[in-house]
Amino acid sequence: MITLNNIHKSYEMGSSKLHVLKGIDLTIDKGEFVSIMGSSGSGKSTLLNILGMLDNYDQGTYHLNGMHIVDMSEKKAAKLRNELVGFVFQSFNLISFKNAMENVALPLYYKGVKRRKRNMLAMEYLDKLGLKEWAHHMPNELSGGQKQRIAIARALISKPQVIFADEPTGALDTSTSYEVMEIMKEINNEGITVILVTHEHDIAAMTQKIIRLKDGQIDQIIRNGDLSEFRYKYSKELQTA
Repeated sequence: MITLNNIHKSYEMGSSKLHVLKGIDLTIDKGEFVSIMGSSGSGKSTLLNILGMLDNYDQGTYHLNGMHIVDMSEKKAAKLRNELVGFVFQSFNLISFKNAMENVALPLYYKGVKRRKRNMLAMEYLDKLGLKEWAHHMPNELSGGQKQRIAIARALISKPQVIFADEPTGALDTSTSYEVMEIMKEINNEGITVILVTHEHDIAAMTQKIIRLKDGQIDQIIRNGDLSEFRYKYSKELQTA
């Protein structure tokens, strides 16, 4: 599904460069549920932005679903994003002057779907996430958990092959965070690849593979038996949800 080889990324910082990613090699298979962890400045958000075609890389190769992703125009990148991926953000990124249904339906607008059909589909996804009765409410009338479920519905409506989530539980309380993660698990169980960035160990423990970044490089990949030990270590946090 995703293959990165020797990915480098730097940013101009005045007269110098900040080397953020320093040779990332990574493979994520279709249907995996992966979390990316690391301290502030480790490169996790930059990596997610490259994976989601929101930013370009400087060196290396990136293949997504068999396609070589390189130096794409914003128009082509936007088209691929709309066809292949969905995004969920910590800050929800809902449009304040559109109601829940209109926010969910928005990706279909960019696909040229007629209003009646996209609103009907939006209602179906809101219903799946238990928010049908909130369809005509504005974002400022909703709780954080409701906003995030709307954001998830919006990410799903285009039937993506992969969901990228940047700190999806970062603005939520513990109980709501775990509710959101259960939704993510259900999405993954339907065959959709889910890749999320988090700094919360208990959230990462709910995924199938953990990629730890340190100073722009992969420091550790936790899976199988090691992941069981990781989950046991943070089991007290999970049990007190």
